[in-house]
Amino acid sequence: MKKAKLYVVVFAVLILTATVFAKDVIKVGVNPGPHEELMEIVKGILAEKGIELEIISFADFITPNLALADGSIDVNSYQHEPFLLQFNKDRKTDLVKLAPTIVFPISIYSQKVKSLSELKDKAIIAIPNDPTNAGRVLMLLEKAGLIKLKSGVGIQATVFDIIDNPKNLQFRELEAAQIPRALPDVDAAAINTTYAVSAGLDPVNDPIYTEDKDSAYVNILAVKRERLNDPLLQELVKAYHSKEVADYVEEKYKGSLVLGFTVPQ
Repeated sequence: MKKAKLYVVVFAVLILTATVFAKDVIKVGVNPGPHEELMEIVKGILAEKGIELEIISFADFITPNLALADGSIDVNSYQHEPFLLQFNKDRKTDLVKLAPTIVFPISIYSQKVKSLSELKDKAIIAIPNDPTNAGRVLMLLEKAGLIKLKSGVGIQATVFDIIDNPKNLQFRELEAAQIPRALPDVDAAAINTTYAVSAGLDPVNDPIYTEDKDSAYVNILAVKRERLNDPLLQELVKAYHSKEVADYVEEKYKGSLVLGFTVPQ
């Protein structure tokens, strides 16, 4: 009987110890750079709530989604939704958007005009020739009121989907990385932030038009569908959509990155 009581006491102590030392852990996959930096801010916020954030850095764009799909990580932060949807289609996975994060904006630059309204009839605009960025730019130009696209084409838009072009704009489709070199030879050019910086352009002050937080290409937190309403991951969203993260983006990147969310008041 004494041994039985001893076993009960030992078992109770073990349970109590496990409870005391148990800690909520979230494993998040990121790419190096801004995504990893911002997760370090989030990590500190979650730590105050007793939640441990384990940040795992991946050097490519495929492995973080594979790791998410097989359960090696709980969430990832490195991609926009169009990329995720294509990944699901190619890999037969079911990963979904949990929440928006930041936008690496694509912007319109020009050495000949100060605003889009100054573009003349038959002005030439250089745009990326890859399907993802081409559709992105055409949607941006539609938002600016320069063109109108067929209803419903969205991010799949091509120049053949333009149904209204009041200024008869001409589009020169080039490799995205080559567009900065073509800037002097065209009236305007759509350039990704990364290539703009590499070419010595100022992504904050030089563009004549740029994407905002409503871009379809806002980066996201991605999860497996069954964890979409997971309370622990909702805490991650709250921490990411915090004033601390917003202030860091504003102070560090000064407009070269755009918040994809509104900070709760």
